[in-house]
Formats: sequence, C-alpha cells, structure tokens
Amino acid sequence: MISAPLRIASLVAASALSATVFCAPAFAEGSDSDTTPVCKKGEVYDKTSQKCVKQSGANLSDENLADYAYSLAKAERYEEALAVLDTVKDQSGAEVLNYRGYATRKLGRTDEGIGYYLKAVAADPQYAKVREYLGEAYVIKGKVDLAEEQLQAIDAICGTTCEEYQDLHAVISGAKKI
Repeated sequence: MISAPLRIASLVAASALSATVFCAPAFAEGSDSDTTPVCKKGEVYDKTSQKCVKQSGANLSDENLADYAYSLAKAERYEEALAVLDTVKDQSGAEVLNYRGYATRKLGRTDEGIGYYLKAVAADPQYAKVREYLGEAYVIKGKVDLAEEQLQAIDAICGTTCEEYQDLHAVISGAKKI
C-alpha cells in the first residue's frame, strides 16, 4: 500500500506533469503567456534571435533567462533550471522566485520551495501561478487547510475557471480522498 504522503506527492506530480519530448528544441511552457524551446545542456534560448545560443557569454534579459529556466524545470531538468536562475541579475522578481521554488520543490526540497513561493507572493500577491504551486507544496506537506487558503486567493485573482484554480482544486480534492 502506498503511504498517504507518497500518494499526495504522486497526485501533485501527475497534475503538474506536461508531456515533454526531449528533442531539441522541445517546447515547454515558459511565462504564463508563451512557450520557450528547451535547448541542449549548456545552451539557452534567445527570444530575440529565436535560437539556442551558448549559455556562457550570452547577453540575455532577466525575463528571457527566467522563462528559459521555467522551460527547463517543466522538462524536469531542475538542476539546470536553478543554474540558469542563478544567472538572473534581479533575484527578487516574483517569477524568478516562483520558478526557483518550483525547481527546488520538484527536487524534493519542499520546505525550501515554500520559502521561495512565500517570497514570490510577497513580491506579487496577485500572481496566481505562484499561489497554485504554493498550494501544491502545502498539500505535499499535509497542510490542506493552507492549500485551501491559496485556492481562495486564486479565486479572488482570476475566478474558479482559470487554470491555476482548476489545477490546485484537483490536487486538493485528490488529497481529501486519501
């Protein structure tokens, strides 16, 4: 029999899993509004030139780097995502903190991920995606009541039909069935 925490972690992983094909460039979700290709190790995607470039010496914007790091994380290349995030100049942005939280949580460092998520919420309380991921982390920790608080916050931000609400609601519902 699978333990409740392991089953919850599996539910969270399944709800967040996106189909990823590991051929360059593969597309993974970047910022909430676009897609960013995933390049081979040692390269980053440059939105301006629309091609993969060598990471060393690349002069890319923080937004470009953050979006690419998220694409790596969604492709389950978490350590690489964190390394790219380390190159972002402004480490205090909500997206950078959220993506760092996502990668660390997926590496099994849930408490560390929650710390980044809380900083991201402080930076931008209206950022629904970070509230979804924070809620998922709370479910992993068995704190469904705190996850439900994030669900209510998402409802206030974008309603019950937005993707972030639907995804977190599914994770919470799955946890309650255990």
